[in-house]
Amino acid sequence: MALVELSVVEQPYHAVIEVLSGAKVTDVASRYGVSRQSVHAWVRRYQDGGLAGLADRSHVPKAHPMQTPAAIEALICELRRAHPR
Repeated sequence: MALVELSVVEQPYHAVIEVLSGAKVTDVASRYGVSRQSVHAWVRRYQDGGLAGLADRSHVPKAHPMQTPAAIEALICELRRAHPR
């Protein structure tokens, strides 16, 4: 059998369809070379968002709690322009 590369969305989609068709998660995970937790996550994401839910997600944090407020950042920039080194 030839090795076929699946896209980032196709592999999880095929795995999800197998699980929803009654295949055991352990068997599906073994067949696709991923953990059972990954398969469970794919099923949950598919159920929540359909095919779009299986697309890659950004790993960038949504919030930066230690980020300097915009007003203070603007003041710092203004002071640096007024007093260059």
